[in-house]
Amino acid sequence: MSAVNLLKQLIEFPSVSTSTNDPVSSFAESQLKGLGFQTERLTYTDPGGVLKTCICGRRGPMGKGLAYFCHTDVVPADTWSFPESGPWSPFQSNDRIYGRGSCDMKGSLACMLSAVERIESTSSPVFVICTADEEIGYHGAAKVAAESTIYREIVNSQSYGLIGEPTRLRVVHGHKGGRVGKIVSRGIAAHSSTSRGLNANMAMIPFLNELRTLSLECDSDPEWRDERFDPPVISMNIGINDHTHAVNITPPQSVCTFYFRPMPGQDGDRLIDRIRSIVDRHGLEFELRMSANGLFTSPDSMFIRELCELTSSKSSTVTYGTDGSLFGEIQNLAVLGPGDIDQAHTDDEWISLDQLSRGVDLYEKLIRHWCV
Repeated sequence: MSAVNLLKQLIEFPSVSTSTNDPVSSFAESQLKGLGFQTERLTYTDPGGVLKTCICGRRGPMGKGLAYFCHTDVVPADTWSFPESGPWSPFQSNDRIYGRGSCDMKGSLACMLSAVERIESTSSPVFVICTADEEIGYHGAAKVAAESTIYREIVNSQSYGLIGEPTRLRVVHGHKGGRVGKIVSRGIAAHSSTSRGLNANMAMIPFLNELRTLSLECDSDPEWRDERFDPPVISMNIGINDHTHAVNITPPQSVCTFYFRPMPGQDGDRLIDRIRSIVDRHGLEFELRMSANGLFTSPDSMFIRELCELTSSKSSTVTYGTDGSLFGEIQNLAVLGPGDIDQAHTDDEWISLDQLSRGVDLYEKLIRHWCV
């Protein structure tokens, strides 16, 4: 089946991260089985009780080969604004296919499946890993890394790894990691004209001041800078909301969220420990919601040099993260996929037919190079 037709079928599954991705995973598994893959199915339920599914597959003999990684969940489409069709109704026009997930990253999976179909057999294994929950914290990747026997084959053989996120088919040898946390201040709700309430924001204000000081320190301290990335800082992002619906209610809670992006080689947990100490000093609650390290494969490694030669491109770093943060046991790992990250998560998300066509050709080329 062509990548275009596969992508259209994949888009029709509304696999938003807050919902189950089991139907689209079952579709991917059926495609892999039809191509001769042995498959492994890993399931779990998220904190909301929603079923999540990861699919791992291998075709060919055991040994060192090529491993491709993707995710089947997508971001919400509540604000979808493309006038010609809805987010789950693929629409083709002017060398583009529109639909949620077309770029990030169902188009990439369609390319890999089509590339494998072109190759009758291989002398080394081809692995395909489809995860859940990449968009909300790499939970599926963590499940695969911890429990998949096929993933353990990839690690033990030190197969070459590709994260198929959109890079316009240019080699990415490194990206930032991430730490996401939530801080809560508790108060007592009351009518603001009385003295019976306790304003939760009052304890949050001094905490925020110290968090701001820490953020400014990270921007200037060489320990937390890395000129290999643009921007070369951890990009501390702070959100605040007391969720109070009227101005005459004393806020019973105040919530702060933060997201910072440590770069490879930086110990993000040291910053977490400092934030925890500030939280404790002000008597607040703390929850670490996501912890992921960056990805970095030396641009001077034989693997990256070979990829650059095969793709006729130079390698670079990016500031967004991928499931690759959880796959650090793989020594030779890069991000390489069709589509432009600028189109990901947009309200009229699309991928070009040219990128799909070139993506199939490139993945076929890489499989033949390392596996045939």
